[in-house]
Amino acid sequence: MVEPARTLERTYHFQGKRVTLRTDRFAYPDGSVHVREIVEHPNSVCVVPVDDHGNVLLVRQWRTPVDGVLLEIPAGVIEHGEEPIVCAQRELREETGFSAARLVPLGDFYAAPGTVTERLFAFLATGLRHDPLNADDDERIDLVRLPFKQALAMARRGELHDGKSIAGIAMAAPRVARMRFAH
Repeated sequence: MVEPARTLERTYHFQGKRVTLRTDRFAYPDGSVHVREIVEHPNSVCVVPVDDHGNVLLVRQWRTPVDGVLLEIPAGVIEHGEEPIVCAQRELREETGFSAARLVPLGDFYAAPGTVTERLFAFLATGLRHDPLNADDDERIDLVRLPFKQALAMARRGELHDGKSIAGIAMAAPRVARMRFAH
């Protein structure tokens, strides 16, 4: 059985607008002591928006950390005191220009638990209607509609390179498979 480690010391090295870098010195029950670099990041949401025709709304945007353009599901950081479902609706409106009549929680997961504290809450959004909010000033987004089955196949073939999008689409797949769509 894995036993929890005990934190001996926590040292903060950098605090930015969005992330904080710290090192933790910790001990395992066997007495061994280790140091881990940790990025503190606020929790986030990711949304799988599916329209009445069975298309998923994806966003294509530049991602500076990877120096490239990625195709992703809408997502964003939960503001202090904000409920994940409220954040999901806001991010959906900002990034796609649509709101959802229904937001169904799909579950949650950690982005990169070996290094980053960020936990993501995934939602399936349906009953979409045009209801835009202004995007963040640093975002340049193209909206892309694909049949959900095509996006799922792309995720399975390794053609999507964003972890939250792969996870969100996979989490939504059983529910979307049971939905009926207009033609």
